[in-house]
Amino acid sequence: MASSSTRGDGAARKLLQGKLAIVTGSSRGIGAAVICNLAAKGCSVVINYTSDSSASKAATLASRLEASYGTVAITVQADMGEPSGPASIVAAAKQHFTDSTTGSFQIDIIVNNAGVVSMEWIQDFKVESFRQGYAVNVLGPLLLMQAALPYLPHDRSGRIVNVSSVSSQLGCASHSIYGGSKAALEAMTRTWARELASRATVNAVNPGPVATDMYAHVPGSEFERMSKPFLLNTPLAEVRPQIDGEDLVRYAEAAGGRPAYDHEAAGVICMLCTPDAAWCTGSVVNDNGGMKFCI
Repeated sequence: MASSSTRGDGAARKLLQGKLAIVTGSSRGIGAAVICNLAAKGCSVVINYTSDSSASKAATLASRLEASYGTVAITVQADMGEPSGPASIVAAAKQHFTDSTTGSFQIDIIVNNAGVVSMEWIQDFKVESFRQGYAVNVLGPLLLMQAALPYLPHDRSGRIVNVSSVSSQLGCASHSIYGGSKAALEAMTRTWARELASRATVNAVNPGPVATDMYAHVPGSEFERMSKPFLLNTPLAEVRPQIDGEDLVRYAEAAGGRPAYDHEAAGVICMLCTPDAAWCTGSVVNDNGGMKFCI
């Protein structure tokens, strides 16, 4: 949370003053880095988490943000893979942030970040993996948008950012479910950009590998073997021994380059949440160090 990308000067702190953001899957990893960045810009935030084991992390993050930036942060436990989960996030936000005087309530920013990874080859894939992957990565964001729709702005100031993956376009082996679900999320991004044109901009970002807990738990040698050709050709993945951590330097020797830091991926996401991104919608913004270039 102390990185230069989240500190900001006085102007940066006011950039999103008075705004409210919901970020799913935000107790750790990219989601937590997004929450920190938005809070540093003055935004009130809803921190969503799924498992009981993440409750203390979410609570600690909320306390740190309130102490550091004076922003309001609440935590909501809800499973984006359950039909009732997304609506419960909106309900909790409405209960906490509705203006007691005017009764008004508005959701300014939504970052659909929660996701699950499935790495299964055709011969090994399981129907349950498909159901879970598409429930969390596709249906969850759609249900959240449906629940939030009545509370989005009507002046195009809203910001929706969907966190996809470079796997949706690279055709990574074993990513039939994961890559396919993220491609569906990108397709919905374009549809929502048209449906919500008078309410909000809608964009997606497609990170490559990011140094998060999820990334750390991906099986090692096989994943490194598949990633190496891509990372070797990713301009910003070249390791910097005097700057990057020793663990990433060691990893780069086998994998061909380093993953992104969570705040690097979050910085692009949060840029799309600001007023400066008002003329960008329906796009998939490459947020992967150059692993994939725009076409």
